[in-house]
Amino acid sequence: MSIVIGIDVGISTTKIVGINEDGVVINPFRIKATDPITSLYGAFGKYLHDNNIKLEDVEKVMLTGVGAEYIDENIYGLSTGKAEEFIADGLGARYESKLDRMIVVSMGTGTSLVKCDGEDIRHIGGIGIGGGTLQGLSRIMLQTDDIMQVATLAMEGDISKINLLIGDISAKPLPGLPMTATASLFSNAKANASREDIAIGLIYMVLQAVGSSSILSSQGSGIKDFVIIGNLTLLPQCREVYPSMEKLYGVHFRIPKYSEFCTAIGAALSYTQKR
Repeated sequence: MSIVIGIDVGISTTKIVGINEDGVVINPFRIKATDPITSLYGAFGKYLHDNNIKLEDVEKVMLTGVGAEYIDENIYGLSTGKAEEFIADGLGARYESKLDRMIVVSMGTGTSLVKCDGEDIRHIGGIGIGGGTLQGLSRIMLQTDDIMQVATLAMEGDISKINLLIGDISAKPLPGLPMTATASLFSNAKANASREDIAIGLIYMVLQAVGSSSILSSQGSGIKDFVIIGNLTLLPQCREVYPSMEKLYGVHFRIPKYSEFCTAIGAALSYTQKR
C-alpha cells in the first residue's frame, strides 16, 4: 500500500487526509490548532493510528497552509514537501466538484478567491471577512466565539428583524431585486435585539459578503460556478443564503462532500499528479 498524506496547517485547525494509489481519499480528519508544530504532529500520529497506516506505507507528506511555513523538517523522517495553498485549493476543489472551470471560494479565517480554468489555477484576490470575522463579532456581541453555538442560536433568529429588505423600503420589487432581497445589513436592528436575531444577522452578513464578493470577482469571465470550501461550509445557514443568491444572480454555489478538507486533498494531489 502506498499513501500520500496531505496536511493543511491552518490558523485555527489542522486537517489531514490520505490519498491511496487508486486516488481514493481516506477518512479526512481535523483537530483544533494550538500551535502549528503540536497540531501537525498530533494530527499525523492520530491519523496513522486510527486508519492503521504504518510509516512505511507513506510515500510522501505534503504540507500547505499558513502554519506550514513554521515547519522545515521531514515529518517523522518521511519525505516531506510543500504545496502552494492557492494551488491546493484549486486542485482539491476540482477533484471534489469534478468541474474544470470555476471560482474556488475558500472560507477560512478570511476568504480567498482562486480562479480555475482547466490547468490554469491562480489566486485572484480575497476579502478579510470569514470565520475570524464571525468569531470576533460574536465574541463582542454574544460573549462566545463558538461558531457552532452561534449557528444553533441563529436557527431561532429572524433575519427580518436585523436586515433591511427591499420590501421594507419599496412598495414594489425593483428591477432584478425581489422584495426579500437585502437592502442593507443590520439596518433594521434594534437596541434590544435578541441573541438569536443577532446571531443570524452576523452569519448572514458574513455569508452574503463572501457570496457577493465571489460573484463580483467573476465579472467578465463568464464563470457561473462557485465551489465553496473551508470550515464555514459547515454552517447550516449556507443552505439558506446561497440558494437565494443563486436565484437572484443566475449562478451556482456548490459545497462538495469534503468541503472543509479540500485544501489538504489538493496538497496531496499536487504530488500525485506530478508523479
